[in-house]
Amino acid sequence: MQGWLYGLYALIIAIISIFTGEVVTFIMLGLILISLQNIHATLKAILKVNKEKID
Repeated sequence: MQGWLYGLYALIIAIISIFTGEVVTFIMLGLILISLQNIHATLKAILKVNKEKID
């Protein structure tokens, strides 16, 4: 997924959070999404290294 798509998701969640008054929830969701993205990138790097070891 591209970076602009993450920005679009963040914008949509931000607009919803402003209308509902849940700004703290927006911040927490942002932190969770950043953490998950970092975990995903790490797992992809590990997979790449493991595939190179097999070949």
